[in-house]
Amino acid sequence: MVIGYWHGVMSSGLSVPTDRPLDDLTVELTTMLGSSDPAERDGIALPALSTWISQGVYDDHLTGLGDGMLEGLKVGLGEQGTDSVYRRSFSAVVVTECVARANAQGLLSHAKLLEWGDHVASWWLRERDTRGYVPHHGWAHAIAHGADAIGEIASSPFLGATELTVLLDVVADRVLDPDAAPLLSGEPDRIAGAVRKILLRGEVPLSVVEPWLVRIVASAGVGSVPGEHDPYLVTYNPQTFLRCLHLHLELGRPAVPQRADLLLSLVDALQASNPYSFGRRH
Repeated sequence: MVIGYWHGVMSSGLSVPTDRPLDDLTVELTTMLGSSDPAERDGIALPALSTWISQGVYDDHLTGLGDGMLEGLKVGLGEQGTDSVYRRSFSAVVVTECVARANAQGLLSHAKLLEWGDHVASWWLRERDTRGYVPHHGWAHAIAHGADAIGEIASSPFLGATELTVLLDVVADRVLDPDAAPLLSGEPDRIAGAVRKILLRGEVPLSVVEPWLVRIVASAGVGSVPGEHDPYLVTYNPQTFLRCLHLHLELGRPAVPQRADLLLSLVDALQASNPYSFGRRH
């Protein structure tokens, strides 16, 4: 690929070039999507693909584009600290854009949307590279990008109470991963935002959400961690997620259905997992 060519595309306002087939352009952009150079990845590939998706350039090819991005989620899966994370993470961003376009224009079948959701959820739970910002290489942010994808999938009218409940369980599994490092780059907020989108659908009853919160609370309090290890290293992710979720439900607009009841349950959850905040401290 010739970077100068793509600089020309960017300077043209991201008009789709007419001198080359769209398939060839997409292959080059997909390659750059996995680059460790943020100038290629964030500066060219992502804005080009996102703009063309939102403008309808890929409407007749959206299924194929999304399927190709799902393949990108498999590249190097299981690795930690390697450059393969960029292909996985930014493929998830493009899948999110594809789902958003499909939701707005009705471009995906029920079966295809569920297939994409299964692939995204499976990748997100298996992703081991939880880095946020990587010096000299920019954002990896796979967990945040996965959360955004989950939230967009949840916005599909194809998903009902059963599928949305599965997504809540996926979120809990991700938040409660005992081997994950503390998520320090805004990921808990992005995950909370995804849960808010699930709850906005108004399909999952409080009788399901409350036990789901109890499950997270069980691992969010420092008293739940036995042994001589620093309990806050284990409880940080679920605890921070609960706090972020409270903020998203309190301040987010439009308000989720049953907001008052959900907030009461969430306050109970925070109190139960923070006994030292209301008594003795270490």
